[in-house]
Amino acid sequence: MLGTKRLLSQRFTIHHARNLSKVVDKLLPVIPLRDPSQWSSRRFLDIYQFGNKAAIEKERARLKDEMNRGYFADISEMKQHGGKIAVANKIIVPAMTAMKFPVTEVSYPDGISIKLPITSENVNTAKSDVPKASVLCLSFRASSLAMVDSWSIPFLDAFGQSKNVQLYEVSFIDSWLLTRNPIKKILLRIMRKSKPAERNNIVQSQIVYSFGDHYDFRKELKILNLLTGYIYLIDKLGRIRWQGSGFATPDELSSLVSCTSFLLEEK
Repeated sequence: MLGTKRLLSQRFTIHHARNLSKVVDKLLPVIPLRDPSQWSSRRFLDIYQFGNKAAIEKERARLKDEMNRGYFADISEMKQHGGKIAVANKIIVPAMTAMKFPVTEVSYPDGISIKLPITSENVNTAKSDVPKASVLCLSFRASSLAMVDSWSIPFLDAFGQSKNVQLYEVSFIDSWLLTRNPIKKILLRIMRKSKPAERNNIVQSQIVYSFGDHYDFRKELKILNLLTGYIYLIDKLGRIRWQGSGFATPDELSSLVSCTSFLLEEK
């Protein structure tokens, strides 16, 4: 354990310490993986499921899916459109047709875990404490951090003084080795010591991390490219009312602000 701590302290200079993805990208070369596509997940089928036909079929479908969509396909897409998977919504998604954001567990640098999105259904909190609007910025690789900033910084400028808004920046860590408790605790400790400067706002960007296998989560949100950033506007019932990707454009930021304002006024 002491050797691992010494290795981390000697080899890594963290330029953007709020993002564990930066640390992960520097740690991965130390891990003897031959194929970059293996960096995304080191998942094994539970030995007790070998007799479970449904579980085996599900795993086969997953492997086929991941083989058809690899690291180099993501790079090729990035060269084509710079991470802009699709143009963001121009208007808010009607509540009746909006899909639920899949609940996911995340950890703060101090080790405290919560479930996102914050709703009265998945947390023990009064309805008055549930935000009317939450923006979730998702990063799967360090390449998307600047994209997330292009959304989060203007959003805080617009709604930094609102009591009914929350902003979360979620970094997903799905490398099998890095999700092991000893390494996970060291990485979170590094993040805790390198806390970013807070803005003079009521609303702060809350930096959290999600460890583990996220295949089903990504599948539900139809997330394929892991090199870009994804932005979701969630209402108080956990429904996705707006979404964007890649670097923010002025028109898309205007749309996000308008849709957030609508949720704040919605009864």
